Amino acid sequence: MTAMTSSARPADPAGTAARPPLNRRLAEFGTTIFAEMSALALRTGSINLGQGFPDTDGPEEIREAAVRALRDGRGNQYPPGPGVPELRAAITAHQLRRYGLTFDPDTEVLVTAGATEAIAAALLGLLEPGDEVVALEPYYDSYAACVAMAGGRRVPVTLRPHEGRFRLDLDELRAAVTDRTRLLLINTPHNPTGTVLTRAELTAIAELAVERDLLVVTDEVYEHLVFDDAEHLPLATFPGMRDRTVTIGSAGKTFSFTGWKVGWVTGTAELVTAVRSAKQFLTYVSSGPFQYAVAEALALPDTYFEEFRAGMRAKRDLLATGLTEAGFEVFRSAGTYFITTDIRPLRESDGFAFCRSLPERAGVVAIPNAVFYDHREAGAPFVRFAFCKRTEVLTDAAERLRKAFAG
Repeated sequence: MTAMTSSARPADPAGTAARPPLNRRLAEFGTTIFAEMSALALRTGSINLGQGFPDTDGPEEIREAAVRALRDGRGNQYPPGPGVPELRAAITAHQLRRYGLTFDPDTEVLVTAGATEAIAAALLGLLEPGDEVVALEPYYDSYAACVAMAGGRRVPVTLRPHEGRFRLDLDELRAAVTDRTRLLLINTPHNPTGTVLTRAELTAIAELAVERDLLVVTDEVYEHLVFDDAEHLPLATFPGMRDRTVTIGSAGKTFSFTGWKVGWVTGTAELVTAVRSAKQFLTYVSSGPFQYAVAEALALPDTYFEEFRAGMRAKRDLLATGLTEAGFEVFRSAGTYFITTDIRPLRESDGFAFCRSLPERAGVVAIPNAVFYDHREAGAPFVRFAFCKRTEVLTDAAERLRKAFAG
């Protein structure tokens, strides 16, 4: 979708050319595919495996912590701009305990309205108009919009399927960096493919960033959802990276409270100040009482994170088996909430058409991966399913898909 040219603009009543209401930076972005497919799920009564939100709440003790904060009057008015001290301290303790990373809670942590605002504020705060941003394609749709809002130019490097996973071509990544490149935008565990970047891949990214003096924004919101032999390795832990990396985290994915919209940024004081300079003019502050609850959530024992991960892995396996039996080629995700499939074994090749017809054919909603690509043709045959749902819902969805496609 491109912006209207002046010759295409409708005439106003006075006969002069009228400007289109949407600025040209955002002209390519319409209503998100998530809104379209969720509306389709409601209209058809289908099982919604499109949007990545759980259909159950997180730990009861964390919900009660939010209620307690509300009743105690904590956070009912504007919280501090950087976030409540209890949460900033909990974030630094989490980063130290999990990864050996040390941050000053007063200067090197910023609480945001979810990871989406963190991404927007980071790009708005760090980019100059015309700067190039190298991002791993396919990517979460807000990346492209936020780069555009910052006046940057996105340069995609495509992850391609190979031997059961989507892999990064390191030579292609290196070739994408030019003298105009300001920033690498990295996501691991990766949405939508479910890939978890390996130590070798992350080492190469770190070496490239140091060599070319690049900033890195790394989206690690699925850090606690890695499966099998995969390991989440924060990019900031690699040599030379702490001083050039903005790391983004989120409570929504780890604790199943996506509606609370509590995210955060960690990095050097200089980088966090740059992000905060933009964030303060977006929401300013948000999620007051929930910040206190998330502080308690981050201090939960290791057994919580282990059981959460094991439960989600079992759901992944359940849906992956059903999709395989239905005839899809399945890329068994190493992390996140999502499974990517190839629909060509079903004699289909257009993911958009497939997803729009799937509710009528099978009573299930999914997302066409092509929406996450600049190179739409590269993503055309791939479709994403979310498995962060109740077991009985996934069992029902798998059975519907088997009946629709396997006879």
